[in-house]
Amino acid sequence: MNDARPPFPPFDLESAWAKVQAAEDAWNTRDAHKVALAYSPDSVWRNRGLFVQGRTAITEFLSAKWERELDYVLRKSLWAYEGNRIAVRFQYEWHDREGQWFRSYGNELWEFDAHGLNSRREASINDVSITESGRRFFGPRPEGERGLHHDFPLH
Repeated sequence: MNDARPPFPPFDLESAWAKVQAAEDAWNTRDAHKVALAYSPDSVWRNRGLFVQGRTAITEFLSAKWERELDYVLRKSLWAYEGNRIAVRFQYEWHDREGQWFRSYGNELWEFDAHGLNSRREASINDVSITESGRRFFGPRPEGERGLHHDFPLH
């Protein structure tokens, strides 16, 4: 399969963390086409109250998201893993066209196929208004802040 994405399930601590970091890195590119390639062609999503299925719909969803959520920057943290499933918590910051900044908090449940592609994503997300001076994230995670021992504050 040309679009296989290692590491493959079943996951151990190292491979689960690698999947989470790869997802964070990809989402921080804000390249909807690139991000969608990590999902199976028939991947099913629940994002907040929206249901999306398939790479084309995922690409359209992400393109619209990053048109609304400007200067988006994300941090993900491994929460749990077992077999072909990974749970993460995340925070991301962004601003709207009027310049209002937000921090979005959430949890995701992921399920992977045998080729390492994400076949199911369930995301619950809440947005909180913040001031620009209250921001914590200013671009992709620096190399010195990568790894299991680098987490982010809850609030």
